[in-house]
Amino acid sequence: MSKTRLRLSRRGLVKLLTAGALALPAVRRARAAEVLYVNTWGGPWEEAARAHLFTPFTAATGIEIRTISPVSFAKLAAQVRTGAYEFDVTTLGVAELGRASQANLVDAYDASKIPASSLWPGAVTLNGINSHAFANIITYRREKFPNGGPQSWAEFWDTAKFPGPRCLQNYAGRVLAFALMADGVEPGKLFPYDLDRGFRSLDRIKKDIRVWWSQSPQSQQLIRDGEVDLIGMWNTSAQQLVDQNVPVELVFNQAVIDVATWVVARGTPRAKNAWRFIEFAIAPERLAKFAQQNNYGPMNPGAFKFLTPEVVRRMPTAPDNLAKAVVLDAEKLLPELDTMAKRFERWLSS
Repeated sequence: MSKTRLRLSRRGLVKLLTAGALALPAVRRARAAEVLYVNTWGGPWEEAARAHLFTPFTAATGIEIRTISPVSFAKLAAQVRTGAYEFDVTTLGVAELGRASQANLVDAYDASKIPASSLWPGAVTLNGINSHAFANIITYRREKFPNGGPQSWAEFWDTAKFPGPRCLQNYAGRVLAFALMADGVEPGKLFPYDLDRGFRSLDRIKKDIRVWWSQSPQSQQLIRDGEVDLIGMWNTSAQQLVDQNVPVELVFNQAVIDVATWVVARGTPRAKNAWRFIEFAIAPERLAKFAQQNNYGPMNPGAFKFLTPEVVRRMPTAPDNLAKAVVLDAEKLLPELDTMAKRFERWLSS
C-alpha cells in the first residue's frame, strides 16, 4: 500500500468519524422525541400497567414509556400553566377529572385522535377516555356477624341491628354517596348531591366511626386486625384480604364506583403519541389483563370476553355487580366539588 493511499485512508477515516460524531446528537434527538411520559400511581398499579400496557406498547410502536409517580393533580395544573411538561398522560378519578375539566387542563378529545370504532357508548367523559374502575363497598368480619352483615348503606348506618366499630374513607365525594343512600335516596337520583341532607345523615353515624382512613394499606390493617368490624373500602383492597384468607365478606350492593379516566395534558408536545397510547391501553384484551391483575373492573365491555366467569364475578363493572351499583357522575358533581370538599373538612374537625 502506498503512503499516498494510506494518507487518504486516514483522511477518510477522520472525515467518517467526524461525520458520525456530528450525527450523534441528531440520533439522540430523534430517540428522545419517541419517549412518552406517563404519570402513574406507582406500586402494584404501575407493575400491572408496565406488564400489560407499557411494555407491549413500546414493543408495538418503538415509543419508550417513562413513568412519573404518584399521580398528581397539582403537577398537572402546574405544567399546563408553565409549559414545562413532566408528563404527557395520566389517569384521573372522578373528582379530579371534574376539577381538571373545570380548569381546562386536559387536551380536548375528538374522533381524529381515537376513532369511534375503538370506543363504546359512554367511553368519553369530559375529554377523557374511561379505562377501568374500582368500587367502594361494604366489607365486614364474618365472625362478628355470623347471620350476615349489612347489605346496604342504610344497614351500615343501623348501629342497633349491626353494632360494632366502623370505618369510612376520608373522601367527601364517596362518603356523601353512602350517606345519601343510607338516608333513602335512590341511586338514580343521587346526583348532584343534596349536601344538606347528606351531612345530616353523616351526623347520625359520626360518633360510631372509629377512623377515617386515607390510604389503602391502612384500611386493610384496620379490618384485618379486628380494630373495626365493618368498613367502607375499595374492592381492590378487600379482595386482597380474601385472597389472603382473611375472614371478610364483600358486599357489592350499592357499591359506589369511581372510574379511572385516561387524559392527555393540554399543550404537551407529545399529544399525538399520548392519544395513540390511550387507544392502545383501552383495547379489550390488554385492558382485561391489566384489570385482572389488581381486581379493577374494565370499562370497555369487550374486555369481559377475555376473562373467566370466576374473575368476572369479583369485578365491580361486571354486569351483575354494575346493576346493583352507582357510578359517580363527574359532570353532575362538578359544580359542587369545591363546596363539598371544604364543607366535609370543616365537618370532620367540628
